Amino acid sequence: MNPGLAVAFAGTPDFALPAIDAVAASRHRIVVVYTQPDRPAGRGRKLAASPVKQRALALSLPVEQPRSLRDPDAQAGLSRYAPDVMLVVAYGLLLPQAVLDTPRLGCLNIHGSLLPRWRGAAPVARAIEAGDAQTGVCIMRMEAGLDTGPVLRCRKTAIGSRENAGELQSRLAVAGAALAVEALDAIAAGSVVATPQDESRATYARKLDKSEARLDWREPARVLERRVRAFNPWPVAEAVFDGGQIRLFDAQAVATGCAVPPGTILSADASGIVVMTGDEALALLKVQLPGRRAVSAAEFANARPLAGMVLT
Repeated sequence: MNPGLAVAFAGTPDFALPAIDAVAASRHRIVVVYTQPDRPAGRGRKLAASPVKQRALALSLPVEQPRSLRDPDAQAGLSRYAPDVMLVVAYGLLLPQAVLDTPRLGCLNIHGSLLPRWRGAAPVARAIEAGDAQTGVCIMRMEAGLDTGPVLRCRKTAIGSRENAGELQSRLAVAGAALAVEALDAIAAGSVVATPQDESRATYARKLDKSEARLDWREPARVLERRVRAFNPWPVAEAVFDGGQIRLFDAQAVATGCAVPPGTILSADASGIVVMTGDEALALLKVQLPGRRAVSAAEFANARPLAGMVLT
């Protein structure tokens, strides 16, 4: 058997945890873990370690947290670990060319889409929002462009009709972890094949922004349903209800023969809070008022009469 590779791992959120676990359990050696600096979190705003840092410490792995990899000292530090390859999973910092050139076998990235579709920061949410029937995960060799490098491995999966971004992302994280180990094995064996991306098919998954959360009830119900799913768990779709914010965690398009202004609540019962849209209606299934816990439509509807009220 070929000897394992010395791997520098770079990641920050929960999405990266299956990958660090898979590599740590493989014949390859993680020689260092890079993750973003500790950030204030919670009501007390105390500094909190990233999920990847917590896992790295539990695995007794050395951790580096530079604020930027453009810093020559940070680049020199990476060189001292002498990695064969760097595996990057939702790290959140730009890798300059000097860093890309440091590992002797290059840098790999786990990307949650079927490249070249949905390059960029939010591939999972944008695939759901666009109504894609399938997506997947790819292992890509990193280069200077944004997710433009050749692809070493890909795995497709159908997007569930009721699946939200958090659920899909969790599935892709597990699939990507297994693919990453396959790619490392192939690199170690000298049998890896890298396929260039077709630039003519490239699409861009722009970063999610809180300003997108507010729904426009003039849009079709099916568009709004996809947006609710795409924005769960963040930024979470929202509307204005009774002068305040209401957050929408789950919804489903339903047929209606009514002709009332978009945003009007048609009915509210255990099956949902049904709201008129620009085309058909949207049944809200799980909602949350400020300072309250998220509740089912049935629980929310029982608290007050809703029919005829308007969401904006």
